[in-house]
Amino acid sequence: MNKAPRVNINLDKIKENARILKNRCDKKDIEITGVVKCGAGDLRITKAIVAGGIKSLGDSRIKNIIKMREAGFENEIVLLRLPSLTELKDVVKYADISLNSELITLESLGREAVKQGKIHKVIIMVDVGDLREGVLYKDYLDLIDKALQIKGVKVIGIGTNVGCYGGVLPTYQNTSLLLELKEETLKMFNYNLEVISGGNTATTILLDNDQLPKGINNLRVGEGIIQGTDITHQREIKFLNSNNITLIAKIIELKEKPSVPIGEIGHDAFGNKPKFEDKGIRKRAILAVGRQDVKVSGLRPLLKGVKIIGASSDHLLCDVTEAETELQIGSEIEFQLNYGAMLRAMTSSYVNKYYITSL
Repeated sequence: MNKAPRVNINLDKIKENARILKNRCDKKDIEITGVVKCGAGDLRITKAIVAGGIKSLGDSRIKNIIKMREAGFENEIVLLRLPSLTELKDVVKYADISLNSELITLESLGREAVKQGKIHKVIIMVDVGDLREGVLYKDYLDLIDKALQIKGVKVIGIGTNVGCYGGVLPTYQNTSLLLELKEETLKMFNYNLEVISGGNTATTILLDNDQLPKGINNLRVGEGIIQGTDITHQREIKFLNSNNITLIAKIIELKEKPSVPIGEIGHDAFGNKPKFEDKGIRKRAILAVGRQDVKVSGLRPLLKGVKIIGASSDHLLCDVTEAETELQIGSEIEFQLNYGAMLRAMTSSYVNKYYITSL
């Protein structure tokens, strides 16, 4: 019997998503970097993405990149989070490329690369409005001027990120800023940037609508491949498989109880003061999963009639009065996961992993 709580991971559908997206991008001369960070560096998910034909891999954690190397992955690997000064030795040793925006980090990377007898490739990140990582447009030329002079480092391109912090949507206009900077770099420094990395899963909507500026030749896609969704635009990507990773939890208590707690209401364990609607006596199920395991707001029950009413660290409370099937102690309920919920569930050591595959 499968243990719960667990995530069911359909590797076959993930592989197919990788193949479909790669084929679509090949037609536009766009290379896909398959981002595996949202699978917490899971090696079997990584293998499925590679089996789908994607050669370049990306992860935000150097620990995951080391794990991939030790498992025998020889693919190009990109470190997606800006390198910390304390991890540069491993960055140069294990990652082929890193994303950067700070001169001091670039200089330190160069020294470490020289020490290791390597040339470390870098992509300079440009902030086009989302206000996460990246040099501001007005400061780019000054940074690239200095970066091109650093021994041990080769600037191979520029990139940007939208949607992840400020929720800024990708547009033809803000993505085109990268192409303007490519032209400025060629004009000012006679240097051709090979890689123009236009964004992440959110940017695939421009590709779908034929609005991606010509010249963008790289996208870093994780959520789209692994879940077939784009949370920035609140959409399921129509030509990809979705619900490839779902959460399963077992019922550990099933009782009829009032819908409003009895007594003076204070704050819960997370510092919130909850509010309740009086619906009378309802059948309530407690499931063996909680906030320590998953982002509860990112769950959607797949069983009709089930409603999430709350959660603590270790318990998920659901109203199952109107559930379309009869439930009992030990019954399992399956949940759809949005990006944030998937990320936390895949990271939690308390959530078991179960693979569905013919690989």
